[in-house]
Amino acid sequence: MNVIQRMKVAILAMTVNAMNMAYAVEITVLHEQHEQHEQHEQHEQHEQHEEHEEHEEHEEHEEQTVKLSTQQLAMAGIVVAEVRPQRLSAEISAPGEVVQNSYASSRVTPRIPAQVLERHARLGDTVQFAQPLVSLTSVEMAEAQGDLLVAAREWQRVKKLGRQVVSGKRYVQARVSYQQAKSRVVAYGMSEQQLVEFLRSSDPSKANGRFQLLAPQAGTVLSDQFIVGEFIQPGTTLYTISNESLLWVEAQLTPLEAQWVRVGSIAIARTAGRTFTGTVVQVHHALDRKTRTLGVRIELVNLDDQLHAGLFVQVSISSIKSSYGLFVPLHSVLRGADGDWLVFVEKQANEFELVEVELLQTIGSMAQISGVDAGARLVTKGAFFVQSELAKTGFEVHNH
Repeated sequence: MNVIQRMKVAILAMTVNAMNMAYAVEITVLHEQHEQHEQHEQHEQHEQHEEHEEHEEHEEHEEQTVKLSTQQLAMAGIVVAEVRPQRLSAEISAPGEVVQNSYASSRVTPRIPAQVLERHARLGDTVQFAQPLVSLTSVEMAEAQGDLLVAAREWQRVKKLGRQVVSGKRYVQARVSYQQAKSRVVAYGMSEQQLVEFLRSSDPSKANGRFQLLAPQAGTVLSDQFIVGEFIQPGTTLYTISNESLLWVEAQLTPLEAQWVRVGSIAIARTAGRTFTGTVVQVHHALDRKTRTLGVRIELVNLDDQLHAGLFVQVSISSIKSSYGLFVPLHSVLRGADGDWLVFVEKQANEFELVEVELLQTIGSMAQISGVDAGARLVTKGAFFVQSELAKTGFEVHNH
């Protein structure tokens, strides 16, 4: 290779090196520009994201707060109350049936075979103590009445003669015979008043076996299953009388529920929109063999005669198990779209904010919550109206 060719090769190599250097510089510049562009875009996105979050937070704060006028509060009956910790007893609910109060009821039955002569009280009548119910006649009573008259006269004669005249044996026999004859007619069904009148008359014609059965208590006649002229055997129920001002409700509880109930526990019976307050008077000690439940007897006051035996009721019994905390009416707690529990808290006068809470338990119509401070003022009545006004701003709350 001559000198000229070597010079051409050297010039070509220098040209290639220069081109490579220029290309490398261009690549470096482009890379730096790309990095600057990416940093600029990331910065812009970060600023936009922060602005968006601030905007959402601002909108959310506005959407969860609603202000109502005084007229709206009055029209909707909104009630705002300060919530304070309290102790609340749990309630046990169970079906029950109204039954007669056996301790305030009586059955009227003859003690000897007798025939019905006259009825003096009818089904549904209100009777007083010792009021005549029915007139009966009986052969056994006639014999007992005759013996009583004879014994009474003999006793009066012996007593008038005195111990100085008659022997001691005769004196005792006359007295015992008289007492036995009196006891017999009383045991057969003659009242003390009837007995006194019968002895005062001392008329043998009155020993006709006629007598009356009287009301053993005041109350209402619940049954009178007999007819005039019917011959009645001893022990047959002629009347059932009950004082319905005090009735019983028999409720059936599971053994687990029954362990939280004590005699004296307050109970509420509800039927047909009416409410009656009573107390637990007895808790049975044996399980029902068919239902495997334990009976609880509740005594109710029924002064206005609205309850009657056979009526079914729903019973709520206060148990000895209680809880302490913040309690609000159950209808004041709302369910959010995401399943959270919410309440309305008054932040300022007539301005309410939706606050998320935790529903711990429900006791009857009350709900125990956490998530608000004691002393907070909550909407305890009319929360649904406040919810609807809040929904108009675009925030949706679903009722539970």
